[in-house]
Amino acid sequence: MTLAEETAALAAKSAANADAERKAIYGEQAAALAASGIADTALNVGDTVPMFELPDAFGNTVKLGEVLEQGPAIISFYRGSWCPFCNLELRALQREFEAIKDAGGTLVAISPNVPDESLGMIDKHEITFPVLSDQHNVVARQFNLVFELEDSLIEHYRDIDRNIDQMNGSDVWEVPVPATYVVDQSGVIRFAFVDVNHRVRAEPAEVIAAVAELTA
Repeated sequence: MTLAEETAALAAKSAANADAERKAIYGEQAAALAASGIADTALNVGDTVPMFELPDAFGNTVKLGEVLEQGPAIISFYRGSWCPFCNLELRALQREFEAIKDAGGTLVAISPNVPDESLGMIDKHEITFPVLSDQHNVVARQFNLVFELEDSLIEHYRDIDRNIDQMNGSDVWEVPVPATYVVDQSGVIRFAFVDVNHRVRAEPAEVIAAVAELTA
């Protein structure tokens, strides 16, 4: 099953279980994101990425410059461990991790979750690639991916004990738009997938193909 098929099935299940109020709240957030134009201002193919360094879930500092010394890098921004669509994507990337390495690529995932929150997700889903903590969305902001949740959605998440602020170690309810980049060894983006619809993600096969093209 492709990642697109998995996310479509989850989206259908979520829609079937959502009441009218919940659908209205999610619709309000979707409309705000679409109107923001964030997908058009996010870093894209041909842009040079910032040479960031971030802690992983185990307290190690991961430097993009050192990652790129090994080959092209896949950088996957996800909203957090609380997002089921993000977890589907991370599991799909894990399934293809050997294929990514065989293509000559490296992979890092980034969210605003604190390291302990990321560690729990890693253990649950048996993730073996680096998962980095971008607290306060410092790096995601450099990629122009950050947005603040609508008040109605924040209230809804609080009602269901989805305390994103605590998971992120921040009093600001901000998350990145999910995005996947393939960056060449000079730091230039060669593949970019940014979609304000969090149910739509880059297909791992397309990402691996982009890496393979760079290492051929």
